Amino acid sequence: MSTDSMPELVKKIQLRTPARLLAGRSGGAYRTATQLELRAAHAAARDAVRTDFNIEEHLGSELIERFGIFEALTQAQSKNEYLLRPDLGRRLSAESKDKIVARCACEPDLQIIIGDGLSTTAVAAQVPTLLPRALEGAKARGWTVGQAFAIRFCRVGILNEVGDILAPKVAVLLIGERPGLATAESLSAYMAFRPRTGHSDAERNLISNIHSRGVPNEEAATRILNLAAKMMLVGTSGVSLREELPAGVSGQLSR
Repeated sequence: MSTDSMPELVKKIQLRTPARLLAGRSGGAYRTATQLELRAAHAAARDAVRTDFNIEEHLGSELIERFGIFEALTQAQSKNEYLLRPDLGRRLSAESKDKIVARCACEPDLQIIIGDGLSTTAVAAQVPTLLPRALEGAKARGWTVGQAFAIRFCRVGILNEVGDILAPKVAVLLIGERPGLATAESLSAYMAFRPRTGHSDAERNLISNIHSRGVPNEEAATRILNLAAKMMLVGTSGVSLREELPAGVSGQLSR
């Protein structure tokens, strides 16, 4: 069946999701075009996970110079070790702790961290646009803003250690999501009020699916700032705090 001859309901369903629904088949298999798309998407997902994060290459010298971004490392020594030992990606190396203490102010209202996570592709695609919007929006609200920095071989739990070191009111980790076969460019923003050792996912909120076909960068920046403001107002984060989305916004709720 050609696209033109599809029922209107089928077209509407396909427009609402990147999933390969009602893609058609040849015998018991996908059509050649669909199969090739799947192989290309799988290759992109593997590249997103396996590519080593390079701050200059993936953030760009202009962004780095504009905001003074520097790189820190976790205790994982390689991409393979990072994938096999998630615990090492939740702890900073001793040298990086010293660097953060030397270069970052303590107790800012908002501290933004960039982590490669499981998709370097997502970081390269989203952060150069999202980070300036979030930082400038925070300053416009009169907040003190910490020195942004990037962490290689990073897991979400690193928020706790950053909280122990810098004691921000709200910490935001922009981190690459595990890629799927719909996109390898999806970023997440994990947020926590006064994160510290012992905190779990229950004390964090999440804005996910930040990419061109999900939550656009401009909307993501606004949601991050609004949720941070609510955290500061009520003095908590996590499962007890719900994100309030404006009418008409269909993005995924934080959790």
